Order: sequence, then structure tokens, then C-alpha cells
Amino acid sequence: MPSFLQRAGRTSTSVAGDIGLWIVLAATIIAASIEVLNMVEARTVLLTDILMLFIYLEVMSMIDVYWRTGRLPVRMPLYIAMVAKARYIILEAGEQDIWYTIGLSGAILILALAVLVVRYGHLKLPYPETESRDRMKRDETVE
Repeated sequence: MPSFLQRAGRTSTSVAGDIGLWIVLAATIIAASIEVLNMVEARTVLLTDILMLFIYLEVMSMIDVYWRTGRLPVRMPLYIAMVAKARYIILEAGEQDIWYTIGLSGAILILALAVLVVRYGHLKLPYPETESRDRMKRDETVE
């Protein structure tokens, strides 16, 4: 009976996760479409618009990677945060205090360093495959 409950729990969380990802994907596509329509309507494309489209593209790529591998790469949200901060600096630079802008630039630098640390860790200190992950893969192939 516990094995049945474990499979039911994994299936339920997997379905709920997939539904959530579909919702995020649909919302991202809608938001990107609205952004493109706004650019067409304004008959101009600004750097902030392009950066926003890159953010949407990165979110869609992150969903794709998760569906293909079953894992969420830590670096992708870091990239999204870096682009979002850069977009904010470009959008609000003239209206913000110089120290605020320097602080945001420092935050981008910290995020970039975090990407390097994560990348280094993945290359030099990879996670060993665990028994539970191997067992889950076997369970999925048996079903």
C-alpha cells in the first residue's frame, strides 16, 4: 500500500506541476504577445522592449529545459534576474539616484558571480546519482 501511495503522490505532484508550468507558459506567451502588440502600436522598438522579450524567452526556455530533463537549472533564474535588473536600470536610470543605480549594478555583478560559482560547482563538483533517483526512474519505466 505505501508503494501505491508513493506512486499516486508522485503522479499527483507531477500533474500539478505540469498544470502550473502550462499556466506559466500561457501567461508568458500572452505577456510577450502584448509586448509585441505594444511595439507595433507604438511603431517603435526600445532596448527595454527587447530586454523584456529576452526575459519572456528565457522563461519559456526554462520551462522547456524542465520538461526535457525534469530539472530546473539554477542559472536560468539568475540570468532572468540579471536581465530584469539591467532593464530596470535602463528604464529608470535618469530618475534614480546615482548610488541606487550603482547598487543595482552591484546586484548584477553579484548575480554574475553567482552564475560563475554555480557553473564551477556543476563542472568540478557534480552531484552523484542517488539511489532514490535511480529507483524513481526504474519505477517510471515499469509503469
